[in-house]
Amino acid sequence: MTIKKITFLFLFVNFIFLHSSYPQKYNDVDKLVLKYPKHFKTTEALAERIQKDFTSERDKARAIYSWIAFNIKYDYASFLNPPRTQGFSYSTEAEKQRKIQLLNDKLIQKAFTAQKAVCEGFTALYQHLAGLTGLKCEIIKGDSKTRLEDIGRKETSSNHAWNMVLIDKKWILVDVTWGQGYYDSSKGRMINDFAPIYFDTDPDYFFQKHFPDSGTYLGQKLSKEDFLNGPLIYNITIEGDHKITQPNSGLIEVKNGENITFRIKNISKTAQFFYLNKKNQPIRIENAKERKGSLEFQVTFDKNIGQFITFYLGESSIVSFKVIWK
Repeated sequence: MTIKKITFLFLFVNFIFLHSSYPQKYNDVDKLVLKYPKHFKTTEALAERIQKDFTSERDKARAIYSWIAFNIKYDYASFLNPPRTQGFSYSTEAEKQRKIQLLNDKLIQKAFTAQKAVCEGFTALYQHLAGLTGLKCEIIKGDSKTRLEDIGRKETSSNHAWNMVLIDKKWILVDVTWGQGYYDSSKGRMINDFAPIYFDTDPDYFFQKHFPDSGTYLGQKLSKEDFLNGPLIYNITIEGDHKITQPNSGLIEVKNGENITFRIKNISKTAQFFYLNKKNQPIRIENAKERKGSLEFQVTFDKNIGQFITFYLGESSIVSFKVIWK
């Protein structure tokens, strides 16, 4: 493949907002759910079908995840132009809770019948179906990290929502919104692309891309600084367990001509592994060493490297850092 063709390929990859480039992998639950109707008359009917086909808590939770991811599309138009917040008045706490429940029920039914939603609709529908199948589930609101510009942000914001569901007395993390696909800015639309990695995601990876408003997870305090200043990881990072162990920050402060050492798990030195320079030309990693299950290598930073440096494994982005010149 010529340099020109490779450059075009990576330019195309860069258009993707949140991509899932690894091959789709369906487990036995997913394969059965794929045979379900795309439309059910009621959420109760869907829940009954799931309970008929699956008995374990984990399989039921996965079936709900799969059906929503297969059939509910992200409403990007509503994301860009959100509807006005609907207010209401109340005289007692009981009346307040009834009206909140009514609004939540409308949100769930809209997502279920229109088969499109933003993250609030995805998470509300997941929680609702979980309850109907006997599962305990919570909605968590917080921040998400998806763009290069998110590396080194000063503060978090509440812009996303996800779920926690109790499976065999253990809470697992679920983001069915990201499980359904990604936004492709080159096409100007959402792409349905099932991503199983956001069901029961390893918390170490999950909280590199999510930060709850509470700042805690199961009673433990999370580091806002680590979230804001950490590198940007991608779906393939989680899928391949490519943990970045060096450097320990997503902010690389460097002088012109300085060498920086990187260490990433589960990458072979024979892999097609490189980064793009400021001209979007691929620069292959040379003289890398495999040490204790990780690839260790150095990059010499010069003015051919721009504000960010992203490493690619094959055709897929694996990790990005922000470059701060001294």
